[in-house]
Amino acid sequence: MAKLMVDARSVRKSYGSNEVLEGITLSVEQGEVLCIIGPSGSGKSTFLRCLNHLESINGGRIYVNDELMGYRQTGKVLHEMKPKEIARQRQAIGMVFQRFNLFPHMTALQNVIEAPIGVAGVSPEDAKKLGFELLAQVGLADKAEHYPAQLSGGQQQRVAIARALAMKPKLMLFDEPTSALDPELVGDVLDVMKGLAKAGMTMIVVTHEMGFAREVADKVVFIDKGQIVEMGTPKQVLDKPQEARTKAFLNKVL
Repeated sequence: MAKLMVDARSVRKSYGSNEVLEGITLSVEQGEVLCIIGPSGSGKSTFLRCLNHLESINGGRIYVNDELMGYRQTGKVLHEMKPKEIARQRQAIGMVFQRFNLFPHMTALQNVIEAPIGVAGVSPEDAKKLGFELLAQVGLADKAEHYPAQLSGGQQQRVAIARALAMKPKLMLFDEPTSALDPELVGDVLDVMKGLAKAGMTMIVVTHEMGFAREVADKVVFIDKGQIVEMGTPKQVLDKPQEARTKAFLNKVL
C-alpha cells in the first residue's frame, strides 16, 4: 500500500452564506501528481489554500502526511491550533502562487535562502549552497544576484519554485502557476514542474494547462460549483469524460 500524503475528507468551506466547497473528498499518494481543473470560481484555489490552512475549513478533515492540518481533535470536537503550530505544519508544504510574491529588495538567492535561515535555522553557508543548487535546478544559476525587477515573469516564478523547495517540503501545491505569465514564458516553468514530478515530488496543481495535466498527472479532478464532478486518470477525464458538465468545460478549453 502506498502512503497517503493527502487525505481530504468531506471538506466544506463557506464565506457567509456562500458555500464554496461542498464536501470535497480526495486522496493523493506519496509521489503522485494530481491536477485540479475546472471553471473560474469553482473552488479550486480555495481547496488548495485549505490544504495548508491558509483558509480554515467549516467542515470535514484534512490530513497531510498523517497529521490533521490546522486543528487538534478532542473527542469529536476540533480546536484550531495556534499560529505557531500551524506554521510548523506548513514547513512540510511548499506553495507556489499565481503571483510570484518575491521580496523585491532581495536578490534571487536571498529570496530562496530567507526561510531556511530564518525559520529552519540553517547556517548561512549551508543555506547559500542549497540556494545555488536550487537555482541551478530551475535553470537560473546565472541569476542568483539579480533582483526580481531584473527578471522576467517566468524567471520570477522559477525563483518562487526554488524558494518553496528550499524548505525541503514533502508536498508541493501549485495554484495556477503559469496563469500570470506571457505564453512564451510558460514552457520553462512547466519544464521545472515536470522535472519535480519525475523526481518523485508529491504535487497538487490547479491548472488550465491541459497538455501538462495530460502528460504529467497521475489523476485529474474536475471541480465545479464546489463539488468534484469527475475524477480519474488523464485519459479517463480529459479524453473520455463521462459527465455532461466535464464535457461542456473541456469543449471550451481544448
